[in-house]
Amino acid sequence: MVNHVVGPMNLGTLIGGPREHVVTIAELDDTAAAELGPLLRDTARVVETLCRPEQTYVCMWSHGPDTRKHLHIAVQPVTAEVRARYGGLRSEQLQARMLADGDEPDITEVEQFCERARELFRAITNSSAETRS
Repeated sequence: MVNHVVGPMNLGTLIGGPREHVVTIAELDDTAAAELGPLLRDTARVVETLCRPEQTYVCMWSHGPDTRKHLHIAVQPVTAEVRARYGGLRSEQLQARMLADGDEPDITEVEQFCERARELFRAITNSSAETRS
């Protein structure tokens, strides 16, 4: 499983997904399925720590233009500022509007967020490894 940043969503949205071509959760092999829970938990911890959202959405996407494409799981921080910017929308309506509007965060802010997120992921990973030993 890997994580990456996505646009055009709000700053702090991270996407996780399998390295292999998989289009549904049902297709995950045992190794990928075992990695998914900890990956989503750690990703949500990073987003919660760095963005301090009112809520963190976690949702699965797999759509291409006409068929399933590749499994992606979005971890999106939603703050009062984000909701206000989009007229108070929530959930899938908020995400649909954001994607339709195509607004992307400032690249410098994205780079700064990514560096802080990498540091926090390292700290979380190191902490988890120490706990297991």
